Amino acid sequence: MILVRRLLGDVLRQQRLSQGRTLRDVSAEARVSMGYISEIERGQKEASSECLAAICVALDLPLSVVMLEVSGELAREEAALAGLTSLPTATSDNVGAGVTNVAA
Repeated sequence: MILVRRLLGDVLRQQRLSQGRTLRDVSAEARVSMGYISEIERGQKEASSECLAAICVALDLPLSVVMLEVSGELAREEAALAGLTSLPTATSDNVGAGVTNVAA
């Protein structure tokens, strides 16, 4: 089973590390406890939208960029689980319908 909280944590950790930032630094700027951010990054806790927004502000990242990266990771993991060689794509006909097309 794919856990979105794990994917989100992975993306947040990758972004933080790519900036050379510490948990302590981001925690202080976001005003979220270091332990809680650590649990989010490890996929052990699901961040509220407010907490996630504060972390994104501290990382100087738009929430939409973080969610886009999570979405891409989710698509890759779904494709791997389904044994697909290409990623599913959404079209205007199937968005919100729970149906995905597979790009050839």
